[in-house]
Amino acid sequence: MLSMSSASSSVSPAAAPPAASTWRDGRIAVALFDLDHTLLPLDSDYAWGEFTTRIGWTDPQNFTRRNDAFFADYQAGRLDVHAYVRFATEAVRLRGPQAAAQAHARFMAEVIEPAIRPEARALVAAHRERGDRIAIVTATNAFVTRPIAQAFGVDALIAVELARGPDGWITGEIDGVPSFREGKVTRVAQWLAQQGLGWDDVHVTFYSDSTNDLPLLERADVPVATNPSAGLRELARARGWRILDLFESHP
Repeated sequence: MLSMSSASSSVSPAAAPPAASTWRDGRIAVALFDLDHTLLPLDSDYAWGEFTTRIGWTDPQNFTRRNDAFFADYQAGRLDVHAYVRFATEAVRLRGPQAAAQAHARFMAEVIEPAIRPEARALVAAHRERGDRIAIVTATNAFVTRPIAQAFGVDALIAVELARGPDGWITGEIDGVPSFREGKVTRVAQWLAQQGLGWDDVHVTFYSDSTNDLPLLERADVPVATNPSAGLRELARARGWRILDLFESHP
């Protein structure tokens, strides 16, 4: 998540595949992916924050100090996601939509695209080829992550949605339930409901690196600790969950 590693009830719509794969008991197969340190070997929100400092949008010392404090809170499981999103979107809000779009295109080309590993692309592709319904479920905001989801060929993005003011530009507030911790379960349920589905209709595989995602990992039929943090790796071993190392794990 954060500049570090976050929805309104608005979620990127997922077009139902022509022939969705089903589990042995007839439930529809769904594959959910966390993004930061799961599909990416970095934290897209944190990387975006560093990028905005590099291009002169933020004061290096002040931004780094505040960003590192939020990141420590995230790792400790005590992040105030609303306060963080206000902080993380401040530079974008001040620059406006045109400059923000141009900067994000450069961010994708210089930071994100070079970081996407073939192993991560192959994992998503394997589920797509089986006909699974796929979504990326991230605690990072949609401004940062929508182009990244598109780079993975994933249409359904469940991310922290940003409220917009009368001028149509972001305000720094969160619109709806943030897709963070327990909020990921709520947001996935909303996404399923948009397709006329409930939890009993689907067989869910969820890939994540973080103990912050325990609520959704525990709700999934197949939780997969992916490039897990030390805490999640230990928990996954104790519970007999699958552990998948796509690339080097983070601390």
